[in-house]
Amino acid sequence: MSKKRGLSLEEKREQMLQIFYENQDFYLLKELEKMGPKKGVISQSVKDVVQSLVDDDLVLKDKIGTSVYFWSLPSCAGNQLRTTYSKLESDLSNSKKRYMELVEQRDNLKRGREDSDEREDALEELKAVELRHKKLKEELAAYADSDPSALEAMKDATEVAHSAANRWTDNIFTLQQWCSSTFPQAKEQLEHMYREMCLVLYLLSMEQCNYMRPCIYAWE
Repeated sequence: MSKKRGLSLEEKREQMLQIFYENQDFYLLKELEKMGPKKGVISQSVKDVVQSLVDDDLVLKDKIGTSVYFWSLPSCAGNQLRTTYSKLESDLSNSKKRYMELVEQRDNLKRGREDSDEREDALEELKAVELRHKKLKEELAAYADSDPSALEAMKDATEVAHSAANRWTDNIFTLQQWCSSTFPQAKEQLEHMYREMCLVLYLLSMEQCNYMRPCIYAWE
């Protein structure tokens, strides 16, 4: 023999409502928990079921003294249904009004945009102008390196680099004199190293000049 299926939540709600409708009385929660099993609702779930009915305005509750009482009359369900119906009617009316506004807005936007030879010519002209604008932006981007502000920034950077190169050159010569006096036996190796270092500094400075020259010409 198969086990009897338990009630669904909606079925439990209907059974608990029947308790209120049959007696039309006021109940404490503990009283409802005792009456629930007679309707097939176990006492442990009575509290949650009743609270769901309260949330839907199908059951009312109020605190009197230190106790909380629950009650519901058949008219409560009718009032709740009438309230829901009125809300749905209002929503439907607002939706219809919004629909008519959107239709009118669509018709106004379409007015003057009907397909015609003039409209086609205007669209083609607009397309050509947008394409020309795109090409001009690309050409402008190609001359970004010749921008006066960018050139001025590069000049400032060059001056800083030049000053740093002079400072390090002085440091190198100072180091050279100290090494020559401290390690006279390694004078030849040190001079070879100095020449290589000076060559590197020279090449770096030339590279910087070659980088700046096209920008300077373009700016002038």
